[in-house]
Amino acid sequence: MERQFPYKLYLVISEEACCGRDMLWVAEQAVKGGVDLVQIREKNKNYSDFLESSLMMKEMLDSYSVPLIVNDNPVVAVNCNAYGIHVGNSDIPPSEIKKKWPGCNMIGYSVEYMEQLSGTEIEFSNYLGVSPVFSTPTKTDTVTEWGLKGVEQIRTLTDKPLVAIGGINQFNAKQVIHAGADCLAVVSAICAAENPVKAAETLRNLIETA
Repeated sequence: MERQFPYKLYLVISEEACCGRDMLWVAEQAVKGGVDLVQIREKNKNYSDFLESSLMMKEMLDSYSVPLIVNDNPVVAVNCNAYGIHVGNSDIPPSEIKKKWPGCNMIGYSVEYMEQLSGTEIEFSNYLGVSPVFSTPTKTDTVTEWGLKGVEQIRTLTDKPLVAIGGINQFNAKQVIHAGADCLAVVSAICAAENPVKAAETLRNLIETA
């Protein structure tokens, strides 16, 4: 069994998602509220700006012993000494990351269609991102909206830790955990919340009591 994944609440953050507020402040508030893994995702920044943001995020998170995951940029991930990287189906495959970055502690791999579960890339990943559980405006290239039934089905097909993302909030968090997710990843539910500490606390409590 491979489901040793100590993380329960996973923040995916970008400057855009923070609605004009300081991204580091939002991330720190979220950590204080119970987030225990943070992914920085900056699709529209150039390398230098992405690296600068990642370095600052890493420094802040280190003070709380919270790991940083970089989305889909191995060079930034290596140069900011991130804990790991997350890639999607159309990004650099996990097997290539393993070759180029032997010291990588964690590779996340988004599952966007069922056939991926029988592919060879799965074995190179440390957790699977079930993406999206529910469609969301923050992801416009959705392949499959899994829904709760999809999470349940994936759970029966793999022992990899499942990180569910997409449209997850305080009203459906327990249902997603009951469907088989090990961890919930959120963007708007924390980044856009008026009080990120309280939003994270609420989600964390729902996960712990599910």
